[in-house]
Amino acid sequence: QVELVESGGGSVQAGGSLRLSCAATEFTAREHMGWFRQAPGKEREGVADIDDDDRTVYADSVKGRFTISKDKDKNTLYLQMNSLKPEDTAMYYCAAAPSLIGLVREVPEARLYNYWGQGTQVTVSS
Repeated sequence: QVELVESGGGSVQAGGSLRLSCAATEFTAREHMGWFRQAPGKEREGVADIDDDDRTVYADSVKGRFTISKDKDKNTLYLQMNSLKPEDTAMYYCAAAPSLIGLVREVPEARLYNYWGQGTQVTVSS
């Protein structure tokens, strides 16, 4: 059982930056990990994914602004968010998909991730 705890959310002005962290009890071999977000009244959206070989994919809406990374020694997943926009406002969740293996061309569907954190709120004001 993998437990995930996010931190680093907050309120920033447009153009600002935040770094989200997700502490995991373990990183299992060959798994994907991802960041998702959900704004009020909207469906959960895949933001970024990273596999065990550190290959990454991003949603078009965040390409060039967000960077997903992980520190295996610390069992921690990160999301560096730069040039934030008001439309980035949402609850951000990290997730792990131990059964998902191999290269992906886009952020996989949320249903493929088995473990989820409780979320951290990001609010961007104009």
